[in-house]
Amino acid sequence: MNAKQRKMLARVIVAALMWGALELLPRVGVELPTPANFCLWLVAYLVIGYDVVLKAVRNIGRGRVFDEHFLMTVATVGALALALYERSGDFAEAIAVMLFYQVGELFQSYAVDRSRKNISELMDIRPDYANVEVDGEVEKVDPDDVEVGSTIVVQPGERVPLDGVVISGASSLDTAALTGESVPRDVAEGGEVVSGCINLTGVLRVRTTREFEESTVSKILELVEDSTSHKSQSENFISKFARVYTPAVCYAALALAVLPPVFFVLSGQAAAWDVWIYRALTFLVISCPCALVVSIPLSFFAGIGGASHAGVLVKGSNYLEALSKTKVVVFDKTGTLTKGVFDVTGVHHSPLPTGELMELAALAEVASSHPIGKSLQRAYGEPLDRSRVSDVQEISGAGIVATIDGKSVAVGNDKLMGQVGAEHVDCHDVGTIVHVAIDGTYAGHIVISDVAKDHAAEAVAALKGAGVEKCVMLTGDTQRVAESVAESLGIDEVHASLLPQNKVERVEALLVEAGATVGEAPAGEDGPGDEEGRRETRRGKVAFVGDGINDAPVLARADIGIAMGGMGSDAAIEAADVVLMDDDPMSIAKAIKISRKCLRIVYQNIGLALTVKFACLALGAFGIANMWLAIFADVGVMVIAVLNAIRALRVPR
Repeated sequence: MNAKQRKMLARVIVAALMWGALELLPRVGVELPTPANFCLWLVAYLVIGYDVVLKAVRNIGRGRVFDEHFLMTVATVGALALALYERSGDFAEAIAVMLFYQVGELFQSYAVDRSRKNISELMDIRPDYANVEVDGEVEKVDPDDVEVGSTIVVQPGERVPLDGVVISGASSLDTAALTGESVPRDVAEGGEVVSGCINLTGVLRVRTTREFEESTVSKILELVEDSTSHKSQSENFISKFARVYTPAVCYAALALAVLPPVFFVLSGQAAAWDVWIYRALTFLVISCPCALVVSIPLSFFAGIGGASHAGVLVKGSNYLEALSKTKVVVFDKTGTLTKGVFDVTGVHHSPLPTGELMELAALAEVASSHPIGKSLQRAYGEPLDRSRVSDVQEISGAGIVATIDGKSVAVGNDKLMGQVGAEHVDCHDVGTIVHVAIDGTYAGHIVISDVAKDHAAEAVAALKGAGVEKCVMLTGDTQRVAESVAESLGIDEVHASLLPQNKVERVEALLVEAGATVGEAPAGEDGPGDEEGRRETRRGKVAFVGDGINDAPVLARADIGIAMGGMGSDAAIEAADVVLMDDDPMSIAKAIKISRKCLRIVYQNIGLALTVKFACLALGAFGIANMWLAIFADVGVMVIAVLNAIRALRVPR
C-alpha cells in the first residue's frame, strides 16, 4: 500500500469512527443542539469527501461537468441540505454514501496497483549492469553503454544483459520471464543467448550482437508499455457510453426532482418536494458508472499482463479482443511449423563428384542467411574461400546465380533452371530440391529436408479444439513437400510455391472468404480508412503466423499478425500484433484461450454492471430503493467487477 492509499485509509477510519460516535450519541441519551450536531456531521463529511468535492468544482471550471465526482457531490451535499431543511438531524446517509464510495475507490486503487505490481514483477527483466571484458579486466557498466561486438561475462545467477553469441563456456538459462517456460535451456560455445534470461550454472563469455535498445529485453518492455495505448472496441464503447450516459442520468434526476411535484401541484395535490428530491439524489448515487469505466480497462490490462507472463506479448487490448474472434489461422511453413533446420539427405543425377557439387552450391550460398543456404554450407563442412565468388545475384523466389572460378553457377528451384536454360531432372524424394547448373548445363540436384516442430501437430489440433474453423499453410516450397507436411500436421488447406506478394494475395482472399470488406469502409458505417472498422461485418478474424523478413507484409495485412519472437526476424516482430517468445506453435492456442477468457470477464462485468445499475435506477425512481441500496449499486458492483477483472492475470501453465 502506497502513501496515498495509507492516507486515504486513515481518513476512512477517522470518518467511520466519527460516524459511529455521532450515531451512538442519541442512543445513549446525549442530544446535541442542531447547529452543533450539523457541524460535527459536516466535519465527518469533509474528512472523507473534501477531495471529491474539490475535484467536482475543478472539473466544472474546466468544462467537464458530468462525471462521478459531480454525481457524488450533488447527491451527498443535496442529502445534507435536505436533512437540514427537514430538521430531521439525519445526516448519516450522506456521510455513509461518501464513506463507502471512498472505500470503493481505495479498493479499486489498491487492486489496480496490485495488478500493475504483479505485471511489473513478471516483466522485471531489465538488467541493471553488464560485465564488460576489456584487456583481461572486467568492469560493470550500464547496458546502454555496451557497443556491438564487445565481450561480456555473465556469472551464475546474473541476468544476461544483451543479445549475443557464446564464445566460451556452457550453462543453463532460465527463460521463464521471456517465454513462460519453466524448463531451462542449455547453451554452449557458438549458441545464441538473448537478454533477460538468467544464467543458472556456468560462467559465459558472450560477444554482443545488438545494442541494448535493440535487444530482446528492450523490445519486450517497449511492447508491454505501449500495449495500454491501443484500446479495444469494448473500451472505446464504454468511453463513449459514459460520455452520453452521465449527462443523461443527470437530466433524468433533475426531471425526477421537478416534474412529479409540478404535476401534483397542477392537479391540486401536495407537491411533496422533499420526497422527490430525495429520490433524485438516490437516483444520482445509483447512476455512477464506476464499475464500467474502471473494470473494463483493468480487465484488458490484466489480460495483457497474464499473457505476458505466459510468453505471449500482445501489443494492445484491441488485438487481444480481435484474437478472441479468430476463426482462420494461416501459417508460414519454414521456422513456424517446421524447425527451419535443413539437412542434406541426398545428391542425385550429378556427373560431378558429390563433394565438388556440394562445394559449388555452398560457395554460391556463401553470403546467404536463408536456412537452405546455411544447410548447404553446413553440409559441405569445409572452409569456403569467398574470393572465388563474384557477381552474386539473388533471384526472388527462385535461387541464386553467382560466378565461381569464372563459371556461372545457378543454385535454386526448377524456375531458376528454366531461366538459365538448363533442362532439370525431377526428383521423386519428398523434400526441398535444390538444382545446380554450371554455365547453363544441368549438374544435378541436392535434396534437403526440414522437420516439423515437436508440438506442431498438437498445436493444430489444439487450435481446432479452441474453436478455430480452418488452418491454412502458405509456403514458397514445392507443392509436393508442402502437401506432405500439411498432411502430417492436419492442416486443412495448403498453397505452395508462393512469393511474398503471393502470400499477401492469399491472405486477402481468405479475408474475403471470411466476409471481409477489402478496401475502404462505406461512409456512415465504420468511416473511411478505418483499418479496424472496415472488417466489422465479418463473423471471424484471420490470423497469420510467421517468423521471417518476407512475412512482414502478410503479418501487417492479416487481422492479427502473430510472430515467432525467439528466433523471428526484427521486421516480423515489428509488423506483428502478437509475439510468441518461445517460438512454440502451441502458444497460439494458448494466446487465443487467454484472449477469450479476458473477453468473457469483460462481458461479465458489462452485463453485471448494466443489469444491476438499470434495475436499481428503476427502483430508485419509484422510491423503492434508498441510499443504502444506492451504495451497493455503485460501490458494491464496482468491487465485484474489479475482483472479477483481476482473474484475467491468472494464466494456468
